[in-house]
Amino acid sequence: MEAFKEPLTKEEEALWLEKLKNGEQHAKDVLVEHNLRLVAHIAKKYSKGDGVSEDLLSIGTIGLIKGINSFDNSKGIRLGTYASRCIENEILMQLRSDRKRSREVSLYEPIGTDKEGNAINLMEVIEGEEIDIVGMHDNAEKMAHINRTFYNVLTPREQEILIKRYGLDGSSELTQRELADRLNISRSYVSRIEKRALEKLRETF
Repeated sequence: MEAFKEPLTKEEEALWLEKLKNGEQHAKDVLVEHNLRLVAHIAKKYSKGDGVSEDLLSIGTIGLIKGINSFDNSKGIRLGTYASRCIENEILMQLRSDRKRSREVSLYEPIGTDKEGNAINLMEVIEGEEIDIVGMHDNAEKMAHINRTFYNVLTPREQEILIKRYGLDGSSELTQRELADRLNISRSYVSRIEKRALEKLRETF
């Protein structure tokens, strides 16, 4: 991989930002090239192993370009400070999307067995085609039963963890680290609560 170019000085950055403002599109290329080291630094935090994922570099570069396009030089902050947030946001959005797709695949993974010893998966539980949750009641009754079980079986803290982790209230899903920071607890504690809550629901159903 070609070595990254050195970051621009404050004066150089201001000069190229002014050129970009005046319509010189080449200036954007210069700003991107001299901030790729920042992209690599942030992407490395989210890469597995010692190297930097090429995919995350690409996603991070998209965030950098968005940051350059929306940067307001009059705010009195450096481009790098503002772009860092844009780069990280873009990477996190991609990771959440990947994680969501991974969970969709895992819906077909076995989670237990029925009374006859046959393997069942989460999709079967959700669809209710093979497992009789509330007898002959219609889907509305089934959903009401699931909802009551969620709030009757789980503690308020367990409910909060699952709701925010999986976006059950319609909001964006949070990582365990983001949830830990928001609740001022450790990530490992969030993980234990999440695991315990899911086990409770599996045992109940």
